[in-house]
Amino acid sequence: MTQANGLARGRVNIWRLVGWGGAAGLLLLPLVAMQFTREVDWTLSDFIIMGILIGGIGLLIEAAMRASGNASYRIGAIVMMIGCFMLIWVNLAVGIIGAEGGPNILYALVPTVLAAGGIIGRFRAHGVCRALVAAIMVQVVIGAVAVAMGWGKDTPIWPRDIIGGTVIFTVVWGTAAALFARAARMERATG
Repeated sequence: MTQANGLARGRVNIWRLVGWGGAAGLLLLPLVAMQFTREVDWTLSDFIIMGILIGGIGLLIEAAMRASGNASYRIGAIVMMIGCFMLIWVNLAVGIIGAEGGPNILYALVPTVLAAGGIIGRFRAHGVCRALVAAIMVQVVIGAVAVAMGWGKDTPIWPRDIIGGTVIFTVVWGTAAALFARAARMERATG
């Protein structure tokens, strides 16, 4: 082993430290909030579920960082993973379609489409881009069906909650798709 390899191995990756430190801070935030307000009331199972979710997303982001050295690919993967995290978190906490549970389970199709599309496309940039386009279609169809069927009509801000959630996540998936499309073009150019 050369001295350069030894130095590289011993070096602390600041981004990794910031990422995992931020993940731990995010998990501890409800614990701190519970000390000051009764509005936040997490159980042990809430912390376990959120720990699994945050840890899983963190590991997937780490895998994406190793999958490509292309900055567009990496940023696209981070946007996509944070989008998946937010979609799952929102639906577990309050739900987009009315209260948590019920038809909100349909939103599990979005990360499922992303995972299946990524696997089919062998996690190459063009394959992930296609999966994101499919995720946009699924997101829009779920929102449109929810509004058409009147799901969640008993909430005070219906249908703005469904339309807003659909627009926000469509923008997230579209941003990630544009980044992966750019990464795919760069891969083709360097061939």
